[in-house]
Amino acid sequence: MESIYYVLCWHCHRRCKHCYEDRFRPYIRDELEEVVAEAERNAPRIIANLPESMRYREQVEVDGKSTSVERIGRIIISGGDVMTEPVRERVLYPTLEAIRDKYRDVGGVKIVVQTTGDLLTPKLIDELLALGVWTISVSGMDDYHVGMEGDKRRKLIDKLLAMFADAGVENAALFDERRLQMSPNTPLYNMFGATEEVWIGKLWPRGRAWQNGLSTATLEDNFCNAWSGGLNFLNYGQAGSEVSIDPTGDVYPCCLKTAHPLGNLAEESLLSILDDLADHPAIRAISAGAPEKMGEYAGWSEAKFIEASKTESPDGRPYQNLCIGCDRFHQEVLGKVLDERFRARRGRRMGILARSEPAEELAVADAKLDS
Repeated sequence: MESIYYVLCWHCHRRCKHCYEDRFRPYIRDELEEVVAEAERNAPRIIANLPESMRYREQVEVDGKSTSVERIGRIIISGGDVMTEPVRERVLYPTLEAIRDKYRDVGGVKIVVQTTGDLLTPKLIDELLALGVWTISVSGMDDYHVGMEGDKRRKLIDKLLAMFADAGVENAALFDERRLQMSPNTPLYNMFGATEEVWIGKLWPRGRAWQNGLSTATLEDNFCNAWSGGLNFLNYGQAGSEVSIDPTGDVYPCCLKTAHPLGNLAEESLLSILDDLADHPAIRAISAGAPEKMGEYAGWSEAKFIEASKTESPDGRPYQNLCIGCDRFHQEVLGKVLDERFRARRGRRMGILARSEPAEELAVADAKLDS
């Protein structure tokens, strides 16, 4: 698979007004322990259910001819902010070790750690590199992050650039694919934010961005038909495939997250989920980047889907975007189908166990799945 976006933990040291997930926020005392323990408990199970290999194939032009080449996929570890303490020590570092070990002898993996950047220090950068991190991705470079407005972020950018230079971390923007292949072990950094120049510029109709009336997306903004949308997520052996995973193990076809997960990696493998759903017309429509067609099999014409994409924003504006129609179709139709598929997969797994395990061991296994 080309990319897996793994949200490791809900905890963040910021509560940004534009965030797509309202669970990304500061937690304290018992609440903090709860979200960290959830991430700590689920991470080993999730990693065990990731693909056995992170290699994929891409069609490229060589001497005027199209040819298929093998690439190394990446796993992006994000939050929240995974550099907060205790997430960093209890969850991030053990997870980085586990991912590195899982793929060491099967073609490798490129590990990306995403952070707002203001928590990074020379010591932490060295620790990330020692754990096999390929790219440190700084995501807080925008006017929505308090203290990062306009020229205010220049001070942090200069500080980060100096630390990266001292650690031998190079700017990913200077590396094209040829240079990446020639220097595969060079650690990289990049910086981005929610600006009009990049894909999140319009802001997704999700989380606090939606609650605060910040999304300016229209019906013409098809977030599904883009990278980190649902486009090509089913094609896991080829370039362009990415899925998103929550700390619970729930897996989604896009970073925005559909209104219902495809399955749960705390108890079932990612590829078994994708293979099981690959024949469903609604799931195929998402993977084709055409969410307006996902309900045609169930009597939801494209016109009906477009109508279902209308709503009113929390600040009272008329609003229409395909994500709204996608949410409604999941809530009214597709969510039940996904639940049925999930139960059927579980039944098949437990049926295999029933033929090979004593009854008492089967009961224990079933109890673990239910918990």
